[in-house]
Amino acid sequence: MITPLIILSAVAAAPTDDAKDLGKALEYFTAGKYHECLLILSRLDKHYHLNPRYRAYLATCYYYDWDYKNAVKVFEEAAPSFTNLAPHERSFYYWAWAESLFALQRWQEAIPKYEAMLPVCYDSEQAEAYYRLGYCHLMLKGWDKAHECFLLAQQGYERHTELKNRKARLAQLRNMIRGCEEASIKQKIEGKFGQSK
Repeated sequence: MITPLIILSAVAAAPTDDAKDLGKALEYFTAGKYHECLLILSRLDKHYHLNPRYRAYLATCYYYDWDYKNAVKVFEEAAPSFTNLAPHERSFYYWAWAESLFALQRWQEAIPKYEAMLPVCYDSEQAEAYYRLGYCHLMLKGWDKAHECFLLAQQGYERHTELKNRKARLAQLRNMIRGCEEASIKQKIEGKFGQSK
């Protein structure tokens, strides 16, 4: 028979164990072991509903675990607290949120997240953000806006010689800029002749 004293001590010990698990989750997060961190944080979140910073960590873990749908959901819930965070931390969360939407091909929703990242990210990170923005506009057939973003991305890649895949990205950007120019001209010609009918 289990005595009430044993039950009471097991319940009293649970918060301490959860606090240890939270510490372990932070260690995993810091070490880049996002899946392990995700397992702990998602369990704790169901039981306690974590504060916004830990929810941002949870969303980041979903992002690194390629569970973009849950990443987007948790980032949306945590976003109001982003204003209280350091600029580069905020920048990363906007990036991961935008990338999750990008992976889900939710181009229109990804655009404001990349745009929110731009004023708070490092200058060297802007090139890739502009590239992604251009791609989103391209998928939405916003040729002029895509063209503008691709030009800004090109300038960033030309300025930052340390960026990886720089050479390949610059070649890609030249083709995409030319493609946007051609598509924009074609769209304007078709619009002009379409109106005269």
